[in-house]
Amino acid sequence: MAHVKLHIPGPVEVSEKTFRAFSSPMVGHRGQGFKDLYAKMQPQLQSLLYTKQLVYLSTSSAWGVMEGAIRNLVTKKVLNCMCGAFSDKWLDVSQRCGKQAEGLKVEWGSPIRAEQIDAKLATGQFDALTLIHNETSTGVMSPLEEIAALKKKYPDVMFIVDAVSSLTATKIEFDKLGIDVLLAGTQKAFAMPPGLAVFAASPAALAKAATVKDRGYYFDFVEFQKNAEGHMTPSTPSIGHVYALASKLEDFFAEGLEARYARHSKLAKMTQDWAARNGFTLFPDKGFESVTLTCISNGARPGGRVIDVAKLQKLVKDQGILIDGGYGKIKGTTFRLSNMGDETEATMNKLYTALDNALKAL
Repeated sequence: MAHVKLHIPGPVEVSEKTFRAFSSPMVGHRGQGFKDLYAKMQPQLQSLLYTKQLVYLSTSSAWGVMEGAIRNLVTKKVLNCMCGAFSDKWLDVSQRCGKQAEGLKVEWGSPIRAEQIDAKLATGQFDALTLIHNETSTGVMSPLEEIAALKKKYPDVMFIVDAVSSLTATKIEFDKLGIDVLLAGTQKAFAMPPGLAVFAASPAALAKAATVKDRGYYFDFVEFQKNAEGHMTPSTPSIGHVYALASKLEDFFAEGLEARYARHSKLAKMTQDWAARNGFTLFPDKGFESVTLTCISNGARPGGRVIDVAKLQKLVKDQGILIDGGYGKIKGTTFRLSNMGDETEATMNKLYTALDNALKAL
């Protein structure tokens, strides 16, 4: 079967180098070989997250760690910031974990703003909040620095941030921001196969987790910390993923983090320019567009061109490229083009050529 190049919001394209690393020979996860591998990666992971805290590896999707954060850190009530399909889901997850939860909901396409959170936290009802930094369903990136600044005003509220589709594509300084949990899956901007999550927890988060009963074992933050101190994971990890991560970290630092951030911003702007050239408008509010994917309006917002998205997808796929036809309630009235991971100007131009060919054939 011919390979179809992925330009969807995730999983994204994975390089041959990464796949080769993924298929490295097995080692025992309690043996010195694995410990040495994790120990070598740890300073790189800390540099990537801009933290002095140990960075943990979880064999799970990011949702595992997201649920774990709820179980470890919520004792009173959690505020779930909701601006799209995935952030909306976090309210349901919180409630399924048996926690008191309330949604702070904005219109899809709009970001979460600090003043909205401030008004809620001022009630004193909440001891945790969840925020998705980069909402892939809408292509909206909420202003993380502005929101994190509230931590000084509410030091006892646990700030839990999902950077699933933004970490490695834009600078997120964990220690400087003062947030309590930062997590990401590796199938998006990391450009790895799905199945591994990377996360860090603040000293305050670890201290609180230690007081919480019924936090389980698999995602127990205290267990992650204890094991990471010995360069291990609480449970058997996917060793192939860890080898792949080591390979990707080599790539990140060879490119340079600042260069990587600049590349993602440039490619996102190129896609936004492609949309404008072809008469489309963007779905996110202006100034809050993602740097890893572009969500293009196709009737979801007033104005702009409207086409048959399903037909566009098929015509582009016939050229060997897969794009996304929108998610949830805006499926078909938007479509999404990813530029995250290993994409370059050359690979993105191939995407634009395929899209141009498809538009001519519509």
